[in-house]
This record gives sequence, C-alpha cells and structure tokens, in this order.
Amino acid sequence: MHALTPEQYQRLRRLAEAWTASHLRESKSLSQFNPRLAADALCFQSYRLPEHGEQLVGALVTPVSLWLVMLPATQDEPMPGAGERCTLSLPSGRYPLEAVALGESLACWRLVLLDDLADVVTRQDASRLAQQLMERVMAPAQEPGEESPREG
Repeated sequence: MHALTPEQYQRLRRLAEAWTASHLRESKSLSQFNPRLAADALCFQSYRLPEHGEQLVGALVTPVSLWLVMLPATQDEPMPGAGERCTLSLPSGRYPLEAVALGESLACWRLVLLDDLADVVTRQDASRLAQQLMERVMAPAQEPGEESPREG
C-alpha cells in the first residue's frame, strides 16, 4: 500500500467527472436517483496486485450507486475494454469486476456494491458509507465460527 501522488488524485477527480459527464443525465430519470449526492471518488489507495500490477482501489459514490473501483495507477497503463471481466483479490476475498467506459478516454473496473443510495441524506453520510464498506472489503476474511472483535 502506497500514498497517492498528486497526479493520482487528479485521475480520481477525472474519474468522478467522467461518471458525471457520461451518466448523470440518464441517472436523473431513475427512481433511486439522489439529488443530494454527486459523483465522488473516495477511500482510494494504491496497491501492487500480483495479477494486475500497480492499481488504485477505492469507492466511487454516485447519486444512484456505490462502486468498488479499480483502475491503473498511471495513465500510461492500458485501460480495460468495456465488458471485460477480471477478479480482484483483496484481504476479505475475491471480487468479480467488469470494465465500464466512462466517456471516450476513461474506463475502470467496477463492482456495484450498493445500487440504491436514495436514503442517504448528505454527501458526508455517503462518504462515511464508502469508508465503512472499504474498511470491510480491505479487512481479512473471518474464518467460519470466528467471532468479530467487539469494542468495549
């Protein structure tokens, strides 16, 4: 795990902007559209993954859903083709990802974790939700019968 560079933060900002440019208009007609939310790339960290090399992994919150996202850590890496599939191995398990295009110049790997954020009241609540979900997917999987630690 490595700290993000300013260029990587720019890539994540462009990711959120690309979602907005390519999906916002059509999303407004969906019943789960939440006008209080905006696309935001959150909780991203840089990981060197054996099967994928250096990647940025985190959450993309949108007005309609929350995605687990993976994209190459640098712009020099080839982007996935829409519809391609891969598996992301994280401490909590393996996650099936699909490639989605966000406009003509950006694509990412995604898994929709939540497909309805209509009840989320504020952007801060969405950020906390993304943080909680990312903590869970990055935590080691528990063995059957193993109790989770309790706060006391």
